[in-house]
Amino acid sequence: MIQYAQAAQLKAIEWHGQNHVLHGDLETARRIGQSTLDAGLAVAAYGSYYVIGQSESMGLPFVTVLQTAEALDAPMIRVWAGHQSPDETSKRIRVYILEEARRVADLAAEKRIKLIFEFHKDTLTQTGKSCAALLSDLDHPNAGTYWQPAPGMDVSRNLTQLRYVLPWLVGLHVFHWGPTDMDRHALAQGELDWAQYLAMAKQCHGMLNVLLEFVKGGTVEQFNEDAATLHRLLA
Repeated sequence: MIQYAQAAQLKAIEWHGQNHVLHGDLETARRIGQSTLDAGLAVAAYGSYYVIGQSESMGLPFVTVLQTAEALDAPMIRVWAGHQSPDETSKRIRVYILEEARRVADLAAEKRIKLIFEFHKDTLTQTGKSCAALLSDLDHPNAGTYWQPAPGMDVSRNLTQLRYVLPWLVGLHVFHWGPTDMDRHALAQGELDWAQYLAMAKQCHGMLNVLLEFVKGGTVEQFNEDAATLHRLLA
């Protein structure tokens, strides 16, 4: 992956905890982190797939995730806000998620690592409004969010979702898909859409993680094509 990112003239890689750097594998984390830096790239974040309100009870302590991110030299840890949509989450569970989010955000802050939420369906950050409500209630200086467009939603509605989270936005996952999340397309087909998303994001932020994700077919050729599209968008 490092050589592909170099060849595509990208600047950073987000490593994740399911295939790249497993939770608690500190030796691998240090090796990959150093290899990334040696290649002239930055570690954007650790995509931990830690689910606040669930993972700890299933045997994954957040401290293990935090130690792995620190060994990787990741400046941010990406987590999920529960595993149900806002409508399906009871008030009691929502309070529990907020309490745990404060705890892990504090722990991460001690290591100078920022806690960031995945913007995703079936979590409390399913929509821009619900994500903003969560982060507003959390009210923690060490918590932020990523954003990504929802499949099947037009540009205008996606821009509305993005507008809600601008005060907490730290990164974007960039891809083009629809009408479902199984229908993945070349980023160039969504270039006009992404020009609008990026223009809005840049209104409030100078530096953001802007990361390619969900490459059609998973091929190197498509990755390179999408990277070229991203460079055009950011030029």
